[in-house]
Formats: sequence, C-alpha cells, structure tokens
Amino acid sequence: MRIKAIAGAAFLAATVLAGASAQAAQRDYKAVALSADGTRIVALEGTDANEPGRKAHPVVVVRDARSGKVINEYDPCGHCAYDRPSWSPDGRSVAFVGSEQGSAALYVAGNGRTRALATVKGVASSARWSPDGSALALLATVGASKDTGATAAGARLVGEIGSREDAQRIATVPAAGGILKLLSPADTFIYEYDWTPDGKGFVATGAQGNGDNNWWVAKLAHVDAATGALRVIASPTTQLNMPRVSPDGTTVAYIGGLMSDFGSIGGDLFTVPLAGGEPHNLTPDFKGSFNGLAWKRGGIVATALMGDQLTALTVDAQSGATQRLWSAAVTGYGADGRLSFSADGTMAAGAIEDFTQAPRIVAGRLPQLDAITHDNDKLIAQVAVRNVSWTNEGFNVQGWLVGPLQPAAGKKYPMIVQVHGGPASAVTPRYIAAGDAGNPTVRELVNAGYFVFMPNPRGSFGQGAAFTRANRRDFGGGDLRDILTGVDAAALVAPVDTSRLGLMGHSYGGFMTMWGVTHSQRFKAAVAGAGVANWISYYGQNGIDQWMVPFFGATMYDDPAIYRHLSPIESVKVAKTPTLIYVGERDVETPAAQSMEFWHALKALNVPTSLIIYEDEGHGIRKPAHQQDLRRRTVEWFNRYL
Repeated sequence: MRIKAIAGAAFLAATVLAGASAQAAQRDYKAVALSADGTRIVALEGTDANEPGRKAHPVVVVRDARSGKVINEYDPCGHCAYDRPSWSPDGRSVAFVGSEQGSAALYVAGNGRTRALATVKGVASSARWSPDGSALALLATVGASKDTGATAAGARLVGEIGSREDAQRIATVPAAGGILKLLSPADTFIYEYDWTPDGKGFVATGAQGNGDNNWWVAKLAHVDAATGALRVIASPTTQLNMPRVSPDGTTVAYIGGLMSDFGSIGGDLFTVPLAGGEPHNLTPDFKGSFNGLAWKRGGIVATALMGDQLTALTVDAQSGATQRLWSAAVTGYGADGRLSFSADGTMAAGAIEDFTQAPRIVAGRLPQLDAITHDNDKLIAQVAVRNVSWTNEGFNVQGWLVGPLQPAAGKKYPMIVQVHGGPASAVTPRYIAAGDAGNPTVRELVNAGYFVFMPNPRGSFGQGAAFTRANRRDFGGGDLRDILTGVDAAALVAPVDTSRLGLMGHSYGGFMTMWGVTHSQRFKAAVAGAGVANWISYYGQNGIDQWMVPFFGATMYDDPAIYRHLSPIESVKVAKTPTLIYVGERDVETPAAQSMEFWHALKALNVPTSLIIYEDEGHGIRKPAHQQDLRRRTVEWFNRYL
C-alpha cells in the first residue's frame, strides 16, 4: 500500500472571523451557456437567503462575458422552475422552459422582453434552436404521470400496472410562433437530442417502453425533422450520453461507458457515421472519464474528470489524441457538460465551485478562465479539505478528507466515511456553506466534531474506463477494501481516531453502508439511505431493473447466485453496528421495501436501528423540511454512538 497527500503537508484552510459568514447570502449559478461568439453568458441564478426551509427561486440572467455585468434578467413565471436556457444562433435571444405542476411553457427572451411561444400539458425541457434560428425544439411529455427521471417520485402503483407509459418526445415550433408539433414516435422515449447542422433532423438517444427503466438499453437514432421518422444509427453495448454531430454532418460523437444513472456521465468518446455503423472508441486508454462534449468548428472539445481535476481538452476526431487546455480541482456546470464553449471552441464559460470557495462564473479564451462574478467573494471557508490518494491492489485511488479549520492540538476526532451513489459516479468538490446551500450535512458533521472522508473507490469515475468497470460482479468487494485502506490513509494525515468510525451513504452508498456493517466491524455507527438489502427481491421490486444487467453481467433470473452473493441480507447476522435507515416513500430506484427488509432483520437481531420513510419523496429527499429532519437525525445518531 502506498499513501500520499496531494494537497501538501497541512490542510488547506482560511482564516475565519467569528460569525463573518453566518448571515451572508449565497448566489448560485447553474446551466451556464456561452453565446456562439463568446460575448454573452446566460445562466440560471438564485440567491439563497440562508433561511432554513426556504429555497431560492432561480431566474434567467444574461451577463457580459468579459465584465460579468448583468444585461437582463427574465422571470416570466415567478412560481416556476426554469430549465437550462439556450442561445439563438445570432446571440440575440435565449429560449428556456418554465415548469409548474402539470404544465410547462416554452419562452423566448431578448432585449428585456419575454414571450411564451408554446405550452405543454405535462412535462417539458431542453429547448434548442435550429441552426438557422427559424425553429425551436424541446422534449415534451404530454399528460405525464410523474416528473421525468427515475430519481423523481414515482407514480402511485394503482390500477393496471404497466398499461400506460409516459413518452418523452421531440417537439418543434416555429420561432415566430405557431403550433407545437410532436415529432418523434409516440412509442419511443427520447432522453437527449441535438439538431443536425442542416436543420433537417436530429440525432437522439431513445428506447421504447418505460422511460425510467430503458435508458440503459437506449439506442442512437436519427429523427427526421419533417416526418418524425426514426432511424437507428447504432445500438451500443454501453450506456450513452450527449450525442453531437460533426459540423459537416457526417459523424456523430457521444460519451459511452458503464454508467449507473442518466445524467451521471462518465466514459470514453465514441464516433459513428450518421448514416449508421459500428461505434468506434476514440479514447480507449484515456486516464479519466469524459463528462462533457461539444463538436465545434475547430473540432471536438470536451470536459473530463481526471483524478481530482475537472479538465477541458481537445480531442482529435481521427486519432483520439487529446490536448489539455485547462484544469482545476472544482465541480463545473455548463451547457456542454461541465463547461460551455463558443462556436469555434476557443472560448469557454461555466460555473465552478470547490469545498472552500463558493460558486462563481468563470469565462475567457482557453486556457485562461477568470472569475467574472463576485457575488460570493465575501463567503469564506467553513471547513478545511485535503486531497488524499493511495494505492490498493494495483489501483490508484483518490478521496477527499474534510474537517475543522483548526483542529484542536492533541485531540483525536471521530470520522464519518461517506460513500457516494452510483456506483459509477464520483465525489467532486462542492462548496460547504454556512447555510442550507451546498452540502450542509457535511458542514453539520464537521461542526459537531467529526472529520468526513469521501472516497472514490474502484467503480468510480475519474481514473479511466477499466477503473469504473473494476467492481462489476463485485459490489462491496474491492471497493470496500479500497475504502478501508483509504481510512488508514486518511488517519496518517489527520488526527483521526480510527476506533470511532461512522459509515453513511445514499443509493449505492446506502447499499455500501448495509454491506459495510455486515462485512466489517470497524464502524461503530451507520446511516443507510435508499439502500439495497437484497438484490434478489430488489430485482422484482424496483422500476429500473435494466441498470443491473451491465453491472451483474446477467439478469437475476439467469444468474441468481451472483445477486444472492452480493446481498447484505445474506450476511446480516454478522451485523452489530447501530444503523439508522431512511428512504423516500415513492422511490422508484430503491423501493422502501428494501430499507424495511434490512431494518426488520436488524430489529430481529437486536441491533439498534431506526427506519424513517419520508412521505411522497422519491429517490432524492427534496422537501426542505425532510432534509432538515434527516440532517438532525443523522448528527444525533452519530453523536449517540460515536
């Protein structure tokens, strides 16, 4: 085992003035889009008033890309949630979708004025201009039974199950106004799309049947803009995201790889002829995970997670050779993945943040990106952070260790290990604020006297496709060994008491928590959120069984032994760790029955446990009151047993 500290000998910290940021409001920036000529930026922006239970209402803000000066703000529906805005080809207007319960509207804004172009009775998102600016397209689900996505709260399971499936379709409307036309086939759920350069069609990812379940088997397709006819371009063996067409209209590029959830992007870059053919992996040996992609006039530009660094780079469309343009240990938000690029690919913009620096918009000509917003400059570090790396069983592993700004001399602190979801995902730096923004659970744990360790074990993004695939058919095996080795690595660089360890996580992290307490006695308290106790029963309960085949190698019916072998319930009699369990009532991805099964077993074995099922919540706990309740319970649970 080799252990090293990347960030230097001491924790990265900032001087704190008592109470200096306690009342400061935080400005958040999401969905940053750079105009084609690189002169303007549009983003969704909102200011968190730092009041418990009160969420900001983001609005659409247009800024000058050099100075950051606000040019216009648009908020045509004060109670709506806005989807990511997009620029017209001439850079004069932006389009975006505003949604409220049961309906959505497509808006076009420019010169300080906004007009509603179309409405949808249901759910809509992803407005995109045609290349000549004469039309707009969006994704529409007419009569939707639920919000789009498997992480949203599921529709109530009553009546004849599976008799009707939501269909998200490409729809178009003239930019001058007119009738919204549902275009793509009614039996196909479209996940993503992009106009072809000639404006005569779309490249899209889609699958027939249930939209929550079938993204893992989605195909790459062309949809005719006049007739809506769908032609399959390729049927990849990997999951795929962000299809983009070359400027000459001959080739499609996309990100393909082993991915756990739609929207959690990581993999290699693939190309395939628009006419159809076999996908070609451009970057088979890339030591990172691509998470953004754009095909501009100057070629392919992309973003990737490489170790702890968000990286912008060019990719040669023929050889796959990459050239790094910019990198930083941050999390980014932009229209082309993690950043947004100008039409020629030479300029970029995005919102970035890290553990100790609040969100800000950066922009400029690559490789130089400078902050152009300063709303959060007075917000200071609430924690100290260290990047820890180690090796285990031939793998290079990385993680983040967060703790108090000034640890007390001579004191040993308990440590909570927080395992991320996925498993194909990664912990990346997010600002830990004084209020409810960012990651308040980590802040509250640090304030309560804990270090928090967030590892990226095998199965995570950031180290290449082989690393992401390394826990296939081995959930809780090598990745748990990586985590336990990482605990020892963290203890070498921080005053951590390894006899007082806690374990927590949500989704796959919830499974890993259940697995951890049934396969190790190192943890003295645990909090398992939306976990999986029994892969056998889970296969028939959850709404997304297709995700399991790429990770297990077969369906449960074809290879039940591997599903049983990897189930925490099979080893539950080993468990002695007090475990708090929580889940959303209408969780499609990890149904509440899984949490109940594990809770029931712990109770039967007289292991201290508690189960909370949050009313009407889906896979994520979203209601502010529920979030606050969960944080309180989490800290109290660890305090009780650590």
